[in-house]
Amino acid sequence: MRIARGLLDEVIAHAVRDAPNECCGVIAGRDGAATAVHATENVVASPFRFEIDGLELMGLIDRFEEEGDELAAIYHSHTRSEPYPSQTDLNFAAMWPGVEWLIVGIPKNGEPSARYYRIQDGRVTEAELEVT
Repeated sequence: MRIARGLLDEVIAHAVRDAPNECCGVIAGRDGAATAVHATENVVASPFRFEIDGLELMGLIDRFEEEGDELAAIYHSHTRSEPYPSQTDLNFAAMWPGVEWLIVGIPKNGEPSARYYRIQDGRVTEAELEVT
């Protein structure tokens, strides 16, 4: 996926702002490029997992489609581990086949980092995140 530096910076700022809890949100896209990011509330307010309100998520997806976009990715942060899908992430991804995942790692000491994944049938494949 191609993503503008400003959009990725929005995602990272959201992760930093919500720490020590995980943040979450969605990325709208078209033709392999992110067109917008939408921060959502982690309704479980947990440092170990995230949950997006189902009605809010469905409303965002409807809005994306009305604007000619699609749900390109779901993003969230890891505040206590590397930005690699956890078992909890794999379980959640099983409900969203075809959706890609952007994970932001927030280390105690150091700069946040983002990685991008495809998760299909429990298998994790890192995908290219091209920042423009």
